[in-house]
Amino acid sequence: MIRFEEVTKRFGQKVVLKNVSYEVSEGEIFCIVGPSGTGKSVSLKLMIKLLSPTSGRVCIGDDCVSSSWSKDLSVLRSRFGYLFQSAALLAWMSVYENVALPLRERTKLTDAEIRDKVMDALEKVGLENDAETYPADLSGGMQKRTGLARAIVTEPEILLYDEPTSGLDPVTSRMIDDLIVELNERLGTTSVVVTHDMHSALSIADRIAMLHGGRVATIEAPQNFIKSEVPEVRSFLDAQYITRKGVWEKGN
Repeated sequence: MIRFEEVTKRFGQKVVLKNVSYEVSEGEIFCIVGPSGTGKSVSLKLMIKLLSPTSGRVCIGDDCVSSSWSKDLSVLRSRFGYLFQSAALLAWMSVYENVALPLRERTKLTDAEIRDKVMDALEKVGLENDAETYPADLSGGMQKRTGLARAIVTEPEILLYDEPTSGLDPVTSRMIDDLIVELNERLGTTSVVVTHDMHSALSIADRIAMLHGGRVATIEAPQNFIKSEVPEVRSFLDAQYITRKGVWEKGN
């Protein structure tokens, strides 16, 4: 469904991605992991053309995002929902208003229709009783869930998550993990998750891709990823005290 074809991305003299190729299948949860600065978040931005590749192509089905412009690009972007790392909520708007914003900007729905869709999205993330609350009064996990409600309210085909558990405590992180899986199943979306959190990736992913030095070190299902003998993968797992048996434990 999403294809990277020999994608290279440079910023000046710095090469962030080097001839990267992979495909995300329809309906799967595809996690991208790796050290900081290896092009994980850049990959998400390339998928919706917030950035353009220096060379190569990014495609969604038969459509090439990287060469789309104007109206065609707007149509392609409408197929995506995006959860930003910071949740990116507007502080002067309530939870309800934040979630309603994309519907007001992109559709001609009536106020009643917008309300139905917003309340349905809030119910899906467990915030139906917090519609009138403002971001400053929300916990970090509730802010992430509000951002997620906004991402799904337009009923996208593809959900992009940029570090969805960043800054959250372990209990809240696992709650967000469960929500990602639940929404993927309930909505039938394709999900791409960028994360440093290997516990999260191993728990939710159908497949995990690791980027290292701007290249794909490996792409494996969790049960194979955790047993990988690729040095970069082993080092990344060992740094988070994750064993080949899949037990999360701090080594003695």
